[in-house]
Amino acid sequence: MNLTLKAKILLLTVFPLVALTLTITWVTQRQAKSLSEQQLSIVQESMMEDKRRALRDYVNLAMTSITPILDEMDESFSLSRTRAEYDIKRILSSLTYGPDGYFFAYGDDGVNIVLPVQPDLVGRDLIDVQDENGQYVIRDLIEVANSGGGFYEYVWNKPSVNSSTKKLSYVVRIPKLGWMMGTGLYLDDIALETKGLQDKVDANIRKTFVAASLLLAVTLALVVVIVVVINIHATQLADDRLKELAHRSVSFQIMQRRTFARELHDGINQLLVSAKLRLGLLKKKWPEDVAMEHLEKTEELLNMSIQEVRRISHNLRPILLDDLGLKAALHGILDTLEEQGAHTVLRKIRLPDERLPDAVEMTVYRLVQEAITNIQKHADADLVTLSVTASDKTVVVIVEDNGEGFSADENSSGIGMMNMRERVELLGGKFSVRSHYKQGTSIRAELALTVSPSEIQLAADSELLPPSPLSSAEPNENGAK
Repeated sequence: MNLTLKAKILLLTVFPLVALTLTITWVTQRQAKSLSEQQLSIVQESMMEDKRRALRDYVNLAMTSITPILDEMDESFSLSRTRAEYDIKRILSSLTYGPDGYFFAYGDDGVNIVLPVQPDLVGRDLIDVQDENGQYVIRDLIEVANSGGGFYEYVWNKPSVNSSTKKLSYVVRIPKLGWMMGTGLYLDDIALETKGLQDKVDANIRKTFVAASLLLAVTLALVVVIVVVINIHATQLADDRLKELAHRSVSFQIMQRRTFARELHDGINQLLVSAKLRLGLLKKKWPEDVAMEHLEKTEELLNMSIQEVRRISHNLRPILLDDLGLKAALHGILDTLEEQGAHTVLRKIRLPDERLPDAVEMTVYRLVQEAITNIQKHADADLVTLSVTASDKTVVVIVEDNGEGFSADENSSGIGMMNMRERVELLGGKFSVRSHYKQGTSIRAELALTVSPSEIQLAADSELLPPSPLSSAEPNENGAK
């Protein structure tokens, strides 16, 4: 595919801009995503640290609550172990916080001692209980507590929603009782908050991408508009100069054709006519038969020359159109048609007194001339109607007959129709044909009276082509049209 110079310049202007914008957008997106992941990690770690601090505080609070009972066991031995265990279980079971905050306690053998949210599990051996990830939860919690206490993360049932959820617990050992005691916080709120932050970050990234895309689109639009405006301005300047040159050239060509037609008709043609008349006088007084034959042959050649000169002059520029105007020239065509006696002619020619533009007059004249020729050759009609009306802005020409008509294929392929259509469209006019078999034909053309110099140039160039063979009225032997 071959690109024009303007398209290449536009492409060279737009492509680097698009590439740069896309690169910056991609880098910005990657950096924003990386930064968001770092921020989410920091937020998540901060929330986990808050939970760890809270768990330590909760366990310290629980130890503070049961320490007096443990101290009383050591000092007076007045409190039995059974009574102490009972009081500590009661205290731990009553210490709750939030909808799912509670304390639990297990013996070293994995038997549950305190579990207020699931009392049916109290007294049962849970040493081999595993979560959905295969972790031995109670066994691992006891091991953490025996190692000095600490945090442990696993999956456990959340009472408020009755579903398995990740949980973080903090456990310590109560040496006097041989218990592992602790509490835990569920981590689903961290996941929800993290997801909310992730959604906001993703939304911001999408907004950034959309904003960058809009900025790119606006920038491209501005670049295209600027380039187009510059091209239009440059093209307009070139067109103005071309129109000026075309106008001068057309004016010169029209003047040359008019002068040449005049010289043929009034100069060479008159000399040939004078020579013919003198030969006619000479023939009347010449006595010899052989000489008479030569004179008759010479007179015949001169008559053919006169007819040919008049035909050329008429094709270059109809003398009647120059001398008397378009209305008289059209009436001349119709008068010639009527004189042949085969057609009835109806005419409606309404033109202003002032002359129309040369290109319009010539196009209307040739259009009617070609239409009449087609009627004579093909239509087999006996009624012809011509309507030519002019307004302030347009001239409308309608030629109708009641002849044989033709099909759409014949309409598009006929040379005469193509000539008429091209002449009208060269001036920016509208041309249409309606025809039906055995119902006649109607030709309509509409021409604007404001014709641009470039259209005048095209019309003038079309006049350089010879018209159809029957498009001009043939002069008779005496030169009459």
